[in-house]
Amino acid sequence: MGEFLLPLAMIAALIAGIFSGYPVMLVLAGIGIVFTYIGDVPMVFLNTVSARIFTGTLTNWLMLAVPLFVFMGLMLEKSEIARNLLLSIERMFAGRPGGLALAVTLVGTIMAAATGIVGASIVMLGVMALPVMLRNNYSMSLAAGTICSSGTLGILIPPSIMLVLVGDILSISVGDLFMAAVFPGLLLAGFYVVYILVVTTIWPETAPPVRPEDRPPHDGPLWAEVARNLLAPLFLIICVLGSIIAGIATPTEAAAIGALGSMLLALVIGKLTMAKFIECLRETTLTTAMILGVAVGATVFSAVFKRLEGDTMIAEAVFSVASGPYETLFLIMALIFVLGFFLEWIEISFVVLPLFAPIIATLDYGFAQSGTALVWFAVLVAVNLQTSFLTPPFGYALFYLRGIAPPEMGIGPIYRGIIPFVLIQLVGLLLCIFFPQIVLWMPGLD
Repeated sequence: MGEFLLPLAMIAALIAGIFSGYPVMLVLAGIGIVFTYIGDVPMVFLNTVSARIFTGTLTNWLMLAVPLFVFMGLMLEKSEIARNLLLSIERMFAGRPGGLALAVTLVGTIMAAATGIVGASIVMLGVMALPVMLRNNYSMSLAAGTICSSGTLGILIPPSIMLVLVGDILSISVGDLFMAAVFPGLLLAGFYVVYILVVTTIWPETAPPVRPEDRPPHDGPLWAEVARNLLAPLFLIICVLGSIIAGIATPTEAAAIGALGSMLLALVIGKLTMAKFIECLRETTLTTAMILGVAVGATVFSAVFKRLEGDTMIAEAVFSVASGPYETLFLIMALIFVLGFFLEWIEISFVVLPLFAPIIATLDYGFAQSGTALVWFAVLVAVNLQTSFLTPPFGYALFYLRGIAPPEMGIGPIYRGIIPFVLIQLVGLLLCIFFPQIVLWMPGLD
């Protein structure tokens, strides 16, 4: 154990730094630099780390997809395409119990496939749907759980920014990851719909039909209105995901297509203004700077941690507890699930995955093609990390919703509302583990 004192001290310092409230990027980089001195690591090592940051992050062609996908999602949100879609689907289901919850889930699924941004989806769904739900005497817990779970589908359903980063971190094809994540994401969305249908059928008082005075105004036949509002997001989904799946474009090129397409759609429907364009650019810059900052800090931390044999310590600890491939996988998934209570997905992606992925790569899961296990593992992690947005104390979806909820909706109903959806996500994770074909059939890796 003596040879692993420094890696253990780095982990302890990281935990203390995160809870201190300092920016994570500074905590990661600062701990890495301090332990370079404590561990008597040659200073020339930091030069190699700087070169790795420059070539692996700052000049990485794939990382260009991140700001482009962020811009695409923000432009769609500002152009009110999602708002119009939600209003038309609300009208479709307004007459049945749970209709609003079903509309929120369907729109959350569609917008996840068109934006890939979790925070924007939750805020958009909450601002538009939550007041109507509460006015119609919806259970606060059901309303909160539906909005939070639907909004977090963006972390899994392509074009997920997380999948872009994970593909780069693990050196696996982002196109394969996008295809592998489609069916698990739709499976979870389907489970949410089934849960809402069951609950509102057994207890219709938890989600009454929308009162006539609260139903959205409409003009023309329902099918025409829904088709018209579906056209824009479906067009963008086909352009972005279709170009990747068909092999026409790389993920970065598809992201550029999506960014341009979102601007054109906003222009066509008359929602593109200079003020909105500048606001999208500003928010894109802030989000991208945060992601790249954490990437730089994590590169410093991980390089020093591995130099001090921290990766060896992690591998020995895992194999001392779990012997078989699936025991090891379950242990890693459990650790990531627990870490999700306290860390954001971005820290887990940059710091934790590079330590666990080599362990998974050395184990035999019976796949015919090399590299298949890492694609499967990456999607399992994405399903798992959906729970990190929903689980207290630091579930960001809970804070997004709390920030826009009325005063009478305390944190208690929100916590109670997410519990069934977290359990559904865990069921989905288990299905993806025991039936890998759910993940691997679409990219043809099964």
